[in-house]
Amino acid sequence: MSNQHVLLALSGGLDSSVLLHLLTAVKQVIPFELHAFHVHHGLSKNADTWAEFCQAQCLLVKVPLQINRVNVDKNAKLGIEAAARQLRYDALLNYQINGTVPDFILTAHHQDDQAETLLLQLFRGAGVKGLSAMATIDTSRRLLRPLLDVSRKSLHAYALQHNIAWCEDESNDDTQYERNFVRHEVMPILEARYVSVKPVLARTAAHLAEANDLLDALAQLDAKKILQKNSLCVQGLSALDQPRVKNLLRWWFSQNQLAMPTSDHLNEIIHQLLNAKSDANIDIQLQHLSLKRYQQRAYLCTEYMAKSFDMVWNGEPHLNLPSGGQLHFRQVLGSGLALKHGMTKLRITKRAGGERFKPDALRPTRTLKHLLQEANIPPWQREHLPLVYWHDNLAFVPSIGVAHELQASKSELGLEITWQDSVIEPQLFI
Repeated sequence: MSNQHVLLALSGGLDSSVLLHLLTAVKQVIPFELHAFHVHHGLSKNADTWAEFCQAQCLLVKVPLQINRVNVDKNAKLGIEAAARQLRYDALLNYQINGTVPDFILTAHHQDDQAETLLLQLFRGAGVKGLSAMATIDTSRRLLRPLLDVSRKSLHAYALQHNIAWCEDESNDDTQYERNFVRHEVMPILEARYVSVKPVLARTAAHLAEANDLLDALAQLDAKKILQKNSLCVQGLSALDQPRVKNLLRWWFSQNQLAMPTSDHLNEIIHQLLNAKSDANIDIQLQHLSLKRYQQRAYLCTEYMAKSFDMVWNGEPHLNLPSGGQLHFRQVLGSGLALKHGMTKLRITKRAGGERFKPDALRPTRTLKHLLQEANIPPWQREHLPLVYWHDNLAFVPSIGVAHELQASKSELGLEITWQDSVIEPQLFI
C-alpha cells in the first residue's frame, strides 16, 4: 500500500474502530494516504452521535473523514438491511480523494461475519458463488477485508488492551434482522455443540471461493469461443452440457453487474434462448439490462428511448450522444473521411428512414435498411444508430463504413470515427 490512497469504511463500531487504530499504526512504517468514510443511514436516533464520534476519533489520529448521509427506503423489497448495505457500498465505491478514486477500500469484516454470511447464504439456497461469501481481496471493486481471518473475540481483546473506544449499535440486538437472528440465536446453539464452528465455517467459505474461481475459469474458457462484444453465440451455447450453460450464463450476468436469477428463472432463460423459434422476439428484463436474441446471438443491452437528436461536431475528440453512447474522432493515415474535403461541422442525427448509402464504389447504392440487415445489426441498435452527415450527404454509418467518394486514400490523412455503444462489456474482453 506504499504511497497509495486508502479509504476506510468507518462505522464507529468495534471492528472499524480497531481497524482505524491498526491502520494509523501501519502508516508509521508504510507511508500511504488514509481517508475515512462514514455513512449516516439515519435509521437510529443515535445516528448523529455515531457520526460525531467518528469525527472526533479521526481528528485525534489526523485522518480526514467524510460523512455521507443516505436515505434508506424502509419499504424496499430487499429489506432494510440489504437496502442500507447497497447504499453504503454505492457511496464507498463512488468516493473520490481529490478527484481520483482510492486505490483500496478497506472494510472491517471479520471471521464471525464470514461464518454468519455463509449460513445466511445457505439458508437462501445460494450456489457456489454465494456460499463463497466475502473475498479478502475483491479486485473488481477495489475492496480489501484485512480482518477476515480474525475473530470478533480477538478484536474485542485488542480494543480493551489498547483502550480503543467504540459505539454500540442497538439494532445489532434486534433479532428481527436475519443476521442478528443467526448471530444471537443460531450461532450460540452451534457453538455449544461445535466449539470451533466459526473458523470452520469461514474455512469452508474459503474452500468454496476456490471452487468458484475454478468455475469462473471454466466459464471464461467457454466464453472465449462464443462471446464477442458482449453477445453469446446461441449455437455454441447449445453445444455445452446443461451445467456449463448455467455456469457460463451466471458468469456472464455477473460480468454485467447483474444479480443472479433464481434457479427457475435461469432454467426459463435457457429454455427460451435455446428452444424458441428462430424468429421469436425474446426480450427478458434482468434488472437494468434486457436479454435479447437476434440471428442466433444473445445480447445483454440497455433499453433506449428512440428520441430524435440533431448535433454538430466541432472538432471535439469525442461526442456524447443522447442514447448514452459516444462517438470518438481521431486523425489517421489512409482511412476514414478524407480531410482534404474539409471535414468540419459534421452533423450527427438518428435514422429517419429511407436513407440510401454507398460505402463500396464497386457496388450499387442501396438502402441503409438493407445494409444494416446485411451487416446483422440488431434491430434495437438500428433505432438509435448515429448517422454522420457532411454537407447534407450521408458520410459515415457505424458498422457500415464511409461513403465511397469521401474515403481517404492510403496516402491521405483521414478522420476516423468510431461509435462506442453504451452496452456493458465484460472487462476480460475489453
